[in-house]
Amino acid sequence: MKDKFLDWLNLFLVADVFLVLFSFAWLAAAVIGRGAGVPLGLDLWYKLWQPVFTPAIGILMGGAILSGIISQITKRLKSN
Repeated sequence: MKDKFLDWLNLFLVADVFLVLFSFAWLAAAVIGRGAGVPLGLDLWYKLWQPVFTPAIGILMGGAILSGIISQITKRLKSN
């Protein structure tokens, strides 16, 4: 059960990493586009910041911490 949970958690975190990387790449492209006068969706990115990207970053950090804690507990229980 624990292993299946960790597998799903890690899969979810990998998907979340790609969402966060995509949002960063979109932000960088949109800022460069704004400087060049090309609309690449910076206003839409700002609208999605609070409801989508902020929770994704928080979930990524929390999940990474949770995964690390579970791994350490498992390692210590196996060594005993």
